[in-house]
Amino acid sequence: MSAPAPSPLAIVDAEPLPRQEEVLTEAALAFVAELHRRFTPRRDELLARRAERRAEIARTSTLDFLPETAAIRADDSWKVGPCPPALQDRRVEITGPTDRKMTINALNSGAKIWLADFEDASAPTWENVILGQINLADAYTRNIDFTDPKSGKSYALKADDELATVVMRPRGWHLGERHLQIDGEQVPGAFVDFGLYFFHNAQRLLDLGKGPYFYLPKTESHLEARLWNDVFVFAQDYVGIPQGTVRATVLIETITAAYEMEEILYELRDHASGLNAGRWDYLFSIVKNFRDGGAKFVLPDRNAVTMTAPFMRAYTELLVRTCHKRGAHAIGGMAAFIPSRRDAEVNKVAFEKVRADKDREAGDGFDGSWVAHPDLVPIAMESFDKVLGDKPNQKDRLREDVHVEAADLIAVDSLDAKPTYPGLVNAVQVGIRYIEAWLRGLGAVAIFNLMEDAATAEISRSQIWQWINAGVEFENGEQATPELARKVAAEELANIRAEIGEEAFAAGHWQQAHDLLLEVSLDENYADFLTLPAYEQLKG
Repeated sequence: MSAPAPSPLAIVDAEPLPRQEEVLTEAALAFVAELHRRFTPRRDELLARRAERRAEIARTSTLDFLPETAAIRADDSWKVGPCPPALQDRRVEITGPTDRKMTINALNSGAKIWLADFEDASAPTWENVILGQINLADAYTRNIDFTDPKSGKSYALKADDELATVVMRPRGWHLGERHLQIDGEQVPGAFVDFGLYFFHNAQRLLDLGKGPYFYLPKTESHLEARLWNDVFVFAQDYVGIPQGTVRATVLIETITAAYEMEEILYELRDHASGLNAGRWDYLFSIVKNFRDGGAKFVLPDRNAVTMTAPFMRAYTELLVRTCHKRGAHAIGGMAAFIPSRRDAEVNKVAFEKVRADKDREAGDGFDGSWVAHPDLVPIAMESFDKVLGDKPNQKDRLREDVHVEAADLIAVDSLDAKPTYPGLVNAVQVGIRYIEAWLRGLGAVAIFNLMEDAATAEISRSQIWQWINAGVEFENGEQATPELARKVAAEELANIRAEIGEEAFAAGHWQQAHDLLLEVSLDENYADFLTLPAYEQLKG
């Protein structure tokens, strides 16, 4: 008797979208189903391992470099694979979601790289997931334009040689895709995003002189990097392209990954392009992992934790040294400022801060850095041009002067700053305003002249949780308590209602966002990711 055929991948609870048949082909869905069958069990084991490691941190309140991988770190002979021409020069990278207007603007921005984001800058509605895939395919075939229905302004691509190279970011391991299921089980969002994009575009990108390039988010260990590497090996064989065609840049945005940077590059070495320093998720990860570690792990206001804080400087300098030792790119953090169309003075002050930040990164040896808005591309470009000149990168700068001990990476108490009451207010403000937009399907949101994404919402709610559980006393004498957080949240909700008017308030998801922020900020059982309960409430 023959074995039963594998269950097909089912599309569930999804309204038909225009042109979805171009993405959800039988062949593409078969590939995604194969990824799920082969690799989701290992994904599940790795998520369970995260919980075990977190329990160990709770017990010891410390982390160290792994003794079992010391030989990899000590072996100076290995390097990552040679860099493809399209990724040699990464001096400025722009980030953003894959809606049609952003796709055109990012490609035209003058940046060397566009991080096309299906993760933190995208709320994973079915429409965003599928239309984002269509927009990228249309960009590669130059079948894309956009006319803004409000302004009437039209957008079209520049010449091919003026366009940014795309590095696509799929969702993290922890997120499922409820609209694609096998036997009633959600396919991991990472396999949906990666699988559909890779299947349709890998050969197309090679024909354009580029390739399927990826940013890997929320990685917590070298074993998670190993899983991605095995996915890449399988995928390249499946579609018949050479091994090593895929290139991946890993975001070092968890505290555990910071202790495994060399091992992560080693696991991906034939497919590795570099590492990136992701600031907000990194701070969120410190709070999450050391939330019961006592006063020495209490972070001050998020805006007081700059990249010059000693423990952040240790992390970024170790990243540069690690990357360059192994022949990989080191990519710096985000300039999140959104220029004001009305206040030139605000712009002047902010531009100077951005310039100083990018000058520091270029001076420290980074090969490139992120911006959130096209107007910041020239500023960042100037900072890196001054250091790089005609060179595509500075990987030859080995930073052998850098020596970082394990304790340096978690020396949070080396920062001379304390949580403040205005910091609590700001965390509540950003949290409510961001979550409300996310529930409407927007993942990248301008709030108070900063581009906020899911990572900034995570650090906001994590700090509220941490300050309350640590019993922090603010400079005004008030103590962080659930009652104070509820009071501040109620005041912010009233302020928003007055600011936007009753009609707009009623049309939004403001009460829902308020309630969700308080749920994840006040619940004794800290939710691993805000986006997990939020996804249950996301329509579409």
